[in-house]
Amino acid sequence: MQWDSIGAELIYIQDYRGKYLAFAWHKASAYQIDPQTIIEHWPQDSLCPIAIHDYYDCLQRVLQYRQPETYHGLFVYGEQHFSLTLVLSPILRAKEPSTTAWIMGYECSSEAQPAIVAPNLSDPYPQLLTQIARKIRRTLHLPTILQETVDSLGQALNISRCLLLFPTQHIEKWDVKAEFCQPSDSFQKTPCLGQVLELSSDILISLSQLQSDPLIFDNLAPTVDQPYSVMFIPTHHQSQRNGLIYLYQAQHYCYWPRNVLDFVQELAEQVGTAIAHATLYRELEQVTVAAQEASQLKSEFLASTTHELRTPLNGIIGFLKLVLDGMADNAEEEREFLEEAYQSALHLLNLINDILDLAKIEAGKVDLELGAVDLVTLFQAVNHFAISQAQTKGLRFDSQLPETLTPITVHGNYRCLLQVMLNLVGNAIKFTAEGEIKVRAEILKKRMVWNNQEFPGLVKVSITDTGIGVSLENQSKLFEKFVQIDGSRTKAYSGTGLGLAISQKLIEAMGGQVSFFSMGEGLGSTVTFSICLEHIPILKT
Repeated sequence: MQWDSIGAELIYIQDYRGKYLAFAWHKASAYQIDPQTIIEHWPQDSLCPIAIHDYYDCLQRVLQYRQPETYHGLFVYGEQHFSLTLVLSPILRAKEPSTTAWIMGYECSSEAQPAIVAPNLSDPYPQLLTQIARKIRRTLHLPTILQETVDSLGQALNISRCLLLFPTQHIEKWDVKAEFCQPSDSFQKTPCLGQVLELSSDILISLSQLQSDPLIFDNLAPTVDQPYSVMFIPTHHQSQRNGLIYLYQAQHYCYWPRNVLDFVQELAEQVGTAIAHATLYRELEQVTVAAQEASQLKSEFLASTTHELRTPLNGIIGFLKLVLDGMADNAEEEREFLEEAYQSALHLLNLINDILDLAKIEAGKVDLELGAVDLVTLFQAVNHFAISQAQTKGLRFDSQLPETLTPITVHGNYRCLLQVMLNLVGNAIKFTAEGEIKVRAEILKKRMVWNNQEFPGLVKVSITDTGIGVSLENQSKLFEKFVQIDGSRTKAYSGTGLGLAISQKLIEAMGGQVSFFSMGEGLGSTVTFSICLEHIPILKT
């Protein structure tokens, strides 16, 4: 065959192993290259690509898919190296796989140079890795790190789409935290950012078997007209997977050379570490803010509590001083002074008990003896306290129990249940200027197990008032310790504000729950708590 008639500067034929079957180059004599030596002494004395794995991968792909491809790279012959641009084309045979390829091309530079500098010229990815790693290390802001990663990867590899995914509670579902799309790509019309992707079982099984190696899937499209390739690269920190890089090439097959795989794998390690550091920094920031808020709240709580304790204490001292100084005009007035001192002392004792109760509960030193408690007896004790308090403020008070033929017996501690109800009813009266207070009990036939004991049902007690209410955004804070909702509106009301926190912990220690409901400020509120039933009473029909 006359090679000159083809018109190519460089042309040769190779089989699937890369062995030269024919070779012709116009510049062969100038470089002292013997074509026959290249053919006969392959691979020892031959023209060899420096990025040998990339070249042979390209050759195998051309033979497998029977489609030409362009290759640009450095080749070595003896002490010389050459920058070549080549087109690899399969030699097609009817009904048989391709095993040989035509390769034609030309030299990009006419000057031969020492081969020792070739590796640095052929692989730009180490420098690119350094540049990207430097960018993501400049900040501890997690969204910036994630977006910088996908933008840099997408632009460097010229792929259609790059996503960075975070795991969710469901192993097959991943949150899209950052996204890159080529500006001209149709994916711009269907962004994934903020959505949840569900990975297939094949991908999940393969990922579970990998530590840090890239996972590649080719020819995944539903039609032959739209083949595409995807790559998944897990990110890790201290052997814990904390993310997943998802590369997507649309409209054509994507070849991932060895140097590209090494590049994305090394970058994934850098990104995994950056994600871990940024996440830790964010958690530390949140903890710091929470600690500062807790410190501020405790300071405000102590200031408020000090004032609350001082008020009844001043009353005790003041009235006793009047008696000691003989300021009472008669025995009846002296008794009134002593009565006021006594009431102030009781108020002070209640405040101190609230603080001590919470401290004991927090320290886990409250050991409740639980048993049968008659709900009627409990309600009678609460009514005795509440009716007089409500009447003093001009409020209506109504308390109702379900009508039953047998006693309503709950499982709990009488003293603690009484304290909870007095706290809740007392709060309702305290924060209601006009209107009414309603206390209701409802029997729920719902089997439940608590503390390895089965109960046939629950009693749900609700205390409803027409008081100042609480805004929707503040209701979640009501049960937090050292928190007072809108002190400007509640500073006129005495107390430590620990009643709800104490009540919640006592009810939870007896297997129940406490809830708070309010439609907003000025719209009243309802507090409910549940407690286990010893047995279901017989209701009146």
